[in-house]
Amino acid sequence: MTMNRTVKGDELATFGRKLGPDRSSPALTLTAALLGFALICLDASVVNVALPAIGHSLGGGMAGLQWVVDAYTLPFAALMLSTGAFSDRAGASRAFALGTAVFTLASAACGLAPNLPALIGARVVQGMAAAVVLPASLALVRQAFPEPARRSRAVATWAAGGSAAVALGPVAGGLLTTAWDWRGIFFVNLPLGALILALLVRAPRSERRPAPLDVPGQVSAVVALTALTFAVIEGGTAGWVAVAVAVVAAVAFFRIEARSPHPVVPLGLFRNRTVAVAVAAGAAVSVAFYSVVFVFSLFFQQVQGLSALRAGLAFLPMTGLIAVTNVVAGKLAGRYGAKVPMLVGQALAVVGLLVLLYVDAGTSSVLAAVLLVPLALGCALTVPPLTAAMMDAVPVERAGLAAGMLNAARQVAGGLGIAVFGALISGGFAEGMRLALVISAGVLALTGAATSRLR
Repeated sequence: MTMNRTVKGDELATFGRKLGPDRSSPALTLTAALLGFALICLDASVVNVALPAIGHSLGGGMAGLQWVVDAYTLPFAALMLSTGAFSDRAGASRAFALGTAVFTLASAACGLAPNLPALIGARVVQGMAAAVVLPASLALVRQAFPEPARRSRAVATWAAGGSAAVALGPVAGGLLTTAWDWRGIFFVNLPLGALILALLVRAPRSERRPAPLDVPGQVSAVVALTALTFAVIEGGTAGWVAVAVAVVAAVAFFRIEARSPHPVVPLGLFRNRTVAVAVAAGAAVSVAFYSVVFVFSLFFQQVQGLSALRAGLAFLPMTGLIAVTNVVAGKLAGRYGAKVPMLVGQALAVVGLLVLLYVDAGTSSVLAAVLLVPLALGCALTVPPLTAAMMDAVPVERAGLAAGMLNAARQVAGGLGIAVFGALISGGFAEGMRLALVISAGVLALTGAATSRLR
């Protein structure tokens, strides 16, 4: 008798699940994914304008400020090699909820940090959580919109959210730092994180899928990148020891990847010239863009004496055009192929970097803000076509892996660029800034020359 009741109860529950209303909402799922992506993009750019205030409050000098940025960027970049597979194994909705919750708690820890080491440690956790949020948010969008046409529009909307966050980051950082305190740039994440988690209630639950994880390859990549960054920022005897660690870890990484049946970075992909050029060009663009934003955030405040708010507003002409230019670049790539807009974009970025060589302490901040625009336009013209070229050059079944590899390379390059250029300006701001601009222009010129050899 008890068994019959149990069977009937299970049958009714199953029947109710089949006929009951589907509470999931594609629109709310897209909103949650977009806000999550925007949140992690915002945190990559909002902190730059607040760096002088953080340095004044917690000390630490130039090296400390570099670590505040790179402690987020490096784990974000390195772990992105594996978090796509983790998202598949855990289910996108669960991975996204976990990443968002950890990111929100880490943001609270950043805002409450009593000293610089505590802030840097919390930033590391933020970066690790951000690496989980990014692939999971995109997977949620794909899951919520199975129809190709609607999915394409949803992915474009999702991407626009990230671009808008990057554009608003310096302004938001300046506004919060001026009106509140540098801690406000982290506390503002708390209500946003709570809103995202509330919206996830209406997101469909994701299935778990088997996905291999290359743990030895991932660990060796993290050790190599961290050691190399430490060597650049800290220097001295400890820096040389870190260089040795980085070399050993890098050799181990390449040996592991060459032998692993499921490597996080399939080295064979780089035999394809398009893949190699796309990754190199993406890295060069990130070095130029993120490093210049870092250096000029300090320049506007420490050299020209602008407030955090005015420094943030000085980046608005530069960042405000990125989203629009990305759309134009996509259309140009569709009409002329990826090579033409990539070449034009990199050439424009090189010109923009060389023009910035004429900026000094006496240059009007308005003029400096205008002179930053060509660099931004060039970078924005380059990235969508190189991404499309990368995706076209790899098999469909490796598209997700290639996208993660490209984004990881771009984030790593940006973090290392900040480490190198921070070290340059610490030895003399004006000379270091000009040398940073020349290095960026030279790297972009090299990748532009490589782009010209593509079919």
